[in-house]
Amino acid sequence: MRRFFRRGPWEAVATGIIACGVVMLMQPLSLTLYSWSFATTLTGTVMFVVVSKFPD
Repeated sequence: MRRFFRRGPWEAVATGIIACGVVMLMQPLSLTLYSWSFATTLTGTVMFVVVSKFPD
């Protein structure tokens, strides 16, 4: 289980989710993507905060 809960890969996933949320916020094509952008960015941020407590 310790190998599964490593900080590095999970931080990369959380950072990717945050980046997706920002891209969703800045795109001009879909109102649905824009509507979900805040929730996506918030999820990535909360995930990053939780994952930063994982062991190296």
